[in-house]
Amino acid sequence: MPGVTPAEVLSNFGITLVEDPAENQPRLLVDLPAAELVEHAIRREEGRMASNGALVIETGERTGRSPNDRFIVDTPDVHDKIAWGAVNCPLSVESYEAIKAGIVDYLNERDVFVTRGMAGADRNHTRRLLVACERASQALFIKQMLARPLAREIARTGEPDFCVLAAPGYQCDPAIKGLNSSAAVVINFQERVILVAGTGYSGEIKKSIFSVMNYLLPVEDDVLPMHCSASMDPVTHETAVFFGLSGTGKTTLSANPTRLLIGDDEHGWSDMGIFNIEGGCYAKCEGLDAFHEPEIFNAVRFGAICENVVLDENRKPNYDDISITHNTRVAYPVEHIPNAWTKGMGTTPSVVLFLTCDAFGVLPPISRLTADAAMYHFVTGFTAKIPGTEVGVTEPTPTFSSLFGEPFMPLDPMVYAKMLGERIADGRTRVYLVNTGWAGGPAGKGGNRMKLPYTRAMVTAALNGDLEKAEFVSDPIFNVQVPTSCPGVPSEVLIPRDMWQDKAAYDEQAKKLAAMFVKNFSKYEGMDAKIVAAGPKAE
Repeated sequence: MPGVTPAEVLSNFGITLVEDPAENQPRLLVDLPAAELVEHAIRREEGRMASNGALVIETGERTGRSPNDRFIVDTPDVHDKIAWGAVNCPLSVESYEAIKAGIVDYLNERDVFVTRGMAGADRNHTRRLLVACERASQALFIKQMLARPLAREIARTGEPDFCVLAAPGYQCDPAIKGLNSSAAVVINFQERVILVAGTGYSGEIKKSIFSVMNYLLPVEDDVLPMHCSASMDPVTHETAVFFGLSGTGKTTLSANPTRLLIGDDEHGWSDMGIFNIEGGCYAKCEGLDAFHEPEIFNAVRFGAICENVVLDENRKPNYDDISITHNTRVAYPVEHIPNAWTKGMGTTPSVVLFLTCDAFGVLPPISRLTADAAMYHFVTGFTAKIPGTEVGVTEPTPTFSSLFGEPFMPLDPMVYAKMLGERIADGRTRVYLVNTGWAGGPAGKGGNRMKLPYTRAMVTAALNGDLEKAEFVSDPIFNVQVPTSCPGVPSEVLIPRDMWQDKAAYDEQAKKLAAMFVKNFSKYEGMDAKIVAAGPKAE
């Protein structure tokens, strides 16, 4: 019902804070502007202001997601729908209640910063959110990441569709049944609540909300949720989506000054077209510079919040310093990108690009996929870990993440794959696989990273249709169609075998990776034979 206040919503959990308490009592601070949240964060010593105006914080021991501490409460309404397993781990209602009670007691003793926002630019598929945070810096983060409602929308907003309670300083009792540590990220679909405890990494809040939308949109709205970025041609308004795991160039390639950026990371595909689920961007900062990624570099200014970025003596960010973590991040509102399409919606995509970072150095830099091959690679979600980025990784290591976002997909992968197949079945959408990784050899063993200008040129040709004018040849191992020419790209770069001096070594490495694809795909039982046949050949 309209007029329900955040204090009234939180009182249902037992959080009794009010906006104007008696002197020296904890306060409820609601919908503060970004500038005021920055002031609170600095006053509370949560972070420092960098020379470019961004707020810089350190997240503590946890500098990335904690997948072993992520749970979904096993309630009757979702028991038969969730794809339970190593990714979607069940938690009992009793354990959830114990964690929630601890968080509520903890927050009642502290100031709490409340942000009201929306997930979904298309108001036909929006979910209203109330996020209550222990830290002003996390309230700033989610304020910039969510779609921002208009004042009149807030005024008539009743009960939120989902609530988030974020208490990074609260340590759960590891003895609670089902927990693996003192941290917990818990989704309860029955109560419509997300709990985030014991971790200061703000990405847990963002990805939990995305996980919620990845369940609600297909189940309730018949909308395909996608872990992708999206952009639009400024003249024709044709749209494209970019799927890819972290490090594949999703943010970099979508932030193209010649196109309008619809969104950076999370979108829905409805019967009417696509829409941004967020209102901000969450970009990696390692190696960020003004020459290669000027749009993102210049987006790091006042209102942005950096995580684990090292500042020099003059408080200038040193994006090359990864002494805290490789996973340095910045969150900023999409409006910080000059060419952002702030309406956050677009037409049905004319192009879908699957981005992969192949550290084996054998996948073509760009290849065309049939509808069956598109479903194969969507379900597969391949990329590779690079030697040196993680302890114990000494050679290229394959990573298969279904739908290019498996950790955030609560339903069976085939639910999402079938929805994609239905949407590209009419042939209006061209699908390509783009390798932003290595060529000429494996990473660390003679290979070189694909040059960004070449990748940009190939993506541009795919988007504007020029690539379809080229002659295509079939890759006999990976079973994809490879162009033999592309404007702005040397022809020898397009055929990966030609880039290797030792052709026999290429053949061996390519067959090795193809066998990994086949082995991984064998776990999807009952898959349509045409989709299986569209994948790489392990011979």
